[in-house]
Order: sequence, then structure tokens, then C-alpha cells
Amino acid sequence: MATTRRPVVVLGLGPAGRAAAHRLAATGVDVVAVDPHPARRWTPTYAAWADELPGWLPDAVVATRTPGPRAWAGGEHRVDRTYVVLDTPALQDALDLEGVAVVPGTVVDADAHRVGLADGTVLEADLVLDARGSRPQEGRAAQTAYGVVVETGRAAPAGGPWFMDWRDDWREPGDTEPGAPPSFLYAVPLDDRTTLLEETCLVGRPALGLDELRRRLERRLAARGVVLRGDERVERVRFSVEPDPDVPPPGRRRDGNRPVALGARAGLMHPATGYSVALALRVAEDLAQAVASGRDVWSVLWSPRARQVQRLRATGLTTLLRLPPDGVERFFAAFFALPAARQRAYLSDRTDPAGTLSAMAQMARTLPAPLTAVAVTSSLPRWARRS
Repeated sequence: MATTRRPVVVLGLGPAGRAAAHRLAATGVDVVAVDPHPARRWTPTYAAWADELPGWLPDAVVATRTPGPRAWAGGEHRVDRTYVVLDTPALQDALDLEGVAVVPGTVVDADAHRVGLADGTVLEADLVLDARGSRPQEGRAAQTAYGVVVETGRAAPAGGPWFMDWRDDWREPGDTEPGAPPSFLYAVPLDDRTTLLEETCLVGRPALGLDELRRRLERRLAARGVVLRGDERVERVRFSVEPDPDVPPPGRRRDGNRPVALGARAGLMHPATGYSVALALRVAEDLAQAVASGRDVWSVLWSPRARQVQRLRATGLTTLLRLPPDGVERFFAAFFALPAARQRAYLSDRTDPAGTLSAMAQMARTLPAPLTAVAVTSSLPRWARRS
């Protein structure tokens, strides 16, 4: 059994783990990264708001920019920010692993300072960072989506680009059933030739299945005059919007026996939208600087303000899960009516609890009374709720 000791071991080379390893090595930290398939190329579509991306990221990783994308929720809204779709291969290449010792292997056990691999290798470290992701499991809230990639000219009748389009033209003709879970159209350019048209279940417990989303997308596009040939490239999405059940929510202190979790495994994403890649990129630099200067990494990741925002966002997720199906579009109508600064505070700033709370409070004042009651109830402790 081989034993190797390094200052930092990173588990998993998805966006969160690769970004962390990349920035640690760039800062001069000795780091080893473990992944079963470290050379596997990424294929999902990643997107972000332009103002979320860190300054060290090269411009070449941005495939398209959409200033002021539109949303439909009770009417048309324009979001006063620039939305970017990332060039996934370019992003992966930009997060090069020069200076990182890469170990192909499967982790069988890990704690704060020791990692055991399936082949018997043992890695010891001053710090173990666990970025192995979080797979959907029964009983956990998840986001699902089914999309097709078409030539931009063929996508034009869909009317995009749409950040969210909550209209219900996915329904069958004559279908007036009000209790069906809602879904929205996400329509964004991937490059100068193609557009992704995707039907998305924002969050559900359980989330809508991919077959149902495919049927909805086909009906919606047919209703708008978008012709599908059947040979389009398909994108399927399913991920949990809650942290891994093995990782406790951040309390006042870190559990010193566990690795420091990163990315989706730690719940380092927006639970009401599922966005996580831009956050993983920003956090990676903070993490690398903390290690290089000898500061406690967990305290940097989970400052008191960050923990407060995380709790507020969890309340937002609970609210979405508790809303009646016909209340979701009205919820987002209230959100998109917020000033741009309030929208940004809620979506992007994980260290501004006052801004997040102000956005939530302003939304609550504009929601219909029954939906406001749901939001208020969701914010109460479990023992204080009434069914």
C-alpha cells in the first residue's frame, strides 16, 4: 500500500474541483487531484451572469454574450445584466492542471487528512477538499431539463433569447388542468450558429421526468412554429439543488473530522436556480489565497455572512417547493419586477444577507396574499409551521 503526503488533496475534477486545483497550483501550493476519469471532457452547457465571472478567467471561455436577456412571467421583463454562455471545452482547458499531481482513482474513504483509494493507495494531506459532486437521490429536491440544439434561424420562432419563459403553451390543446407542475423554456445562443432550446423544471421533489419535459418541449415548439427534424443534438440535465446528505449544513464551526466540501457537494450553488459554476470559479481564488496565507479555508468559504445568506436561500427553495403550481409564475413575476440591484443581491451575492433579505421582503410585499402566506410560513422553524 503506497502512502503519499501532500499539503492539499482535491477529490473530483468537475468544475469546482478543477478550478480549486488550478488556482491552488497557480498560487504555488503543492496539490494532488484525484478523479476516476481525469481526462474526461466536459459536455454540459454552463452559463453565468457576466459580472459573476472572476477577473483571472480569460475572455476566450465566453462563447456568447446576451445583454438584457428577457423573461416571461405574467408579461415580458428584461433583466438588466449581461448573460453569458461559456465555451465548455475552452473553460476546461483554461483551468489547466499544470503543477497539479493528477491521480486516476476511485475514493473509497476520506476524512479531513486521509484519503483511501480503491487500489490501496493512501494519500495524506494537511487539507482535503471534497468536490465529488452531489447526485440526485429520492426525497431530495432536484432540477431537470431536456433540450435540443438547433440552428439559430430555425429557433427564431421561439422568440428568444429567454432566460425564463413561464408561458404554458406546452399544454395539450384543451388541457386546462391547473394542477400540473410548471416548467419554463430556456432559449439561449450557444455560438454564432446554434441555439439551445430547453424545457426546464426549476425545482421539484420529485422533479419532472425527462420524458415529460421532452413532450412539453416538442408541444411548445410546435405551437410556436419551430420545426424539429429529429436529428438534433440533445441535452439532458438532472442534478440535486441540495447539498449531499453526508455533508451537514454549515454551522458555526467546521467538523474537523471531515474533508472541506466544495461545489454542489457542499451546497455551494443557488438552491433556487441551480447555478454554481461561476461561484465555483470565484470561490477557488478565495480558497487558494487562504491556503497560501495559512488561513482556515472553511472559515473563508463559510463566513458568518455567507452562512446567513445560505439559510435565506434555503428558505427561498422551501418557498418554491411549497408554492401551488399556478403560483410559480406569479412568484417570478414579483422577482423580475425587483430593481436590478435587488435581483443581483438575491441571485449572485452570497455575502450580503441584508440585500438578500431586502429582495425577499420586497417580493413578499408584491405577491398575492395566499402566496405571501406560503413564503412567510416557509421561513418559520419546522416546529412553528402548521399544515
